[in-house]
Order: sequence, then structure tokens, then C-alpha cells
Amino acid sequence: MDSERLHPESVSVEISGCSKEDARIVFEALCACYDSDRRSDDVPQDWHETRPTVWLGTFDVSEPHPGAHPGGRLSRSVEADAQGGYWAIDRFRATLHDLFTVHDLSTASGDQERELHVRLESR
Repeated sequence: MDSERLHPESVSVEISGCSKEDARIVFEALCACYDSDRRSDDVPQDWHETRPTVWLGTFDVSEPHPGAHPGGRLSRSVEADAQGGYWAIDRFRATLHDLFTVHDLSTASGDQERELHVRLESR
């Protein structure tokens, strides 16, 4: 059995505080890398004029898709929260570094999961 399969393989991602276009760019880049619960027609929308919108996605990081690259330039930095097992978060973070300039804002570790808060910028 593949030793990596013994680890949780999904990462939950939450994006807020940015434009729907920037959220779309981040999710499209991640969907190009990993299988996700987000459909190709699942384009971020603003649902309320005054309250912030939070966009969510879950990504299976067990088998990355080859040759993925970001699909566009972010208009400004995007903050993202990711949660998953230690192995999955490490793999996910490495992928983020391939796609964007990543600034670590905070991490929190539990018995089985790690939370990661980062700021992403276009390269």
C-alpha cells in the first residue's frame, strides 16, 4: 500500500475579502491542479451588497494534475484559509508556491489537522 494513502488527502479552502474575479482565478488554478468539489461552471458570485462573501472549495491533493499553471493575474492579494491533514497541507502549500507568491500569515496545528492562513499574490 502507498504510504501516502495513509494520510487524509483533502484540503478545504476558504477565500473571502477579495473580488469574485480574484476568487475565480485562485479556484481555477487550484482546480487545474487537483480534483475538486467545485464544478467548472461554479463561478464565484457576490451574493450580498454589504456583507462579505466566503467562497469554499475542497481539493483532493492525492494525485495532482500535471502541468497546471495559474490562469490569470490577481488584481490584488487574496487571503485564503486551508484546513486538512498534515501531509495534505504540506502538499497543498507546495502547489500554492508553484502558482503564486505565498506569504504565510499563520498556522495552527492539532492532533490530526493543520490550518494554514496565507496571502496569495501574482508572480
